[in-house]
Amino acid sequence: MARNLIEGIVIERSGQKIGVYIPQEGKTYRGIPLGKVRKKNKIYAGDYVKGRIVDANTFAIEEVKERKNLLVRPPVANVDRVVIVQTIQHPPFQNFLLDNLLVVYDYLGLDTVIVFNKIDLLDEEGKKELQYWEKVYKDAGYDVLKVSAHTGEGIEALKDYLKGQICILAGPSGVGKSSILSALTGLQLRTGEVSEKTERGRHTTTGVQLIPFGEGSFIGDTPGFSKVEALQFIPKEEVRLHFPEFLRYKCKFSNCMHLNEEGCEVKEALKRGEISCDRYKSYLKMIKEYVEWLKEVCN
Repeated sequence: MARNLIEGIVIERSGQKIGVYIPQEGKTYRGIPLGKVRKKNKIYAGDYVKGRIVDANTFAIEEVKERKNLLVRPPVANVDRVVIVQTIQHPPFQNFLLDNLLVVYDYLGLDTVIVFNKIDLLDEEGKKELQYWEKVYKDAGYDVLKVSAHTGEGIEALKDYLKGQICILAGPSGVGKSSILSALTGLQLRTGEVSEKTERGRHTTTGVQLIPFGEGSFIGDTPGFSKVEALQFIPKEEVRLHFPEFLRYKCKFSNCMHLNEEGCEVKEALKRGEISCDRYKSYLKMIKEYVEWLKEVCN
């Protein structure tokens, strides 16, 4: 006789501790994998599991559903979207780090959204810079949102945007990922102040935890990245495939690296101002190449 198993989602994985959230109960139970599951599966935050409620605090995991993806850092399964948090000032914006993150997450098959935080702290110069970079990334094909976790501006729009998804926050330390997490979920989480000397945040995230917010929405934090290099993940020849604005153009050769090849439409688009010089420079830096003609096209 078939038993009626209940479905839940693993929202906490730290050491031997497994927390399983059961939506219909609105409650988190301690997950205990039964023998066959323990032998066959490693369980990650984000895993959808089936099993039975044993008592007021315990959920017996009898099955782990097939995952659509698995991130390594942090180890989270079934991620729908990566929220890449950035700031223009406090700490200063690093477009090369953002471009690397966008390329790597696209290579891993994950959707991204760029969120500029701390917009309440911008001076006039910072506001102009934000306007510039917002246009660069929107023109390239990315979704861009602007928020202030401190004042709450833009948080409802972000919450609506992430509705029904498993999301993780990524980005450099000090940009306010934990503050955004708190603003979205209503939970007060420990955050690190930005060091005035280095303007880098002290990282405060340990373990892997997804926090429910809204209907079917879950969000988690990731370690702060000070450096990510696309070539650690992707062959040099494939980096070009993860710049969405390059894919709009059909070059003479299908394996065109957009450097000095004949019939390169990306180069022509750059000359016409259809591709951002800053984005193209990031591409060259990522693949460790240099082209002489760039000085004539980009100042």
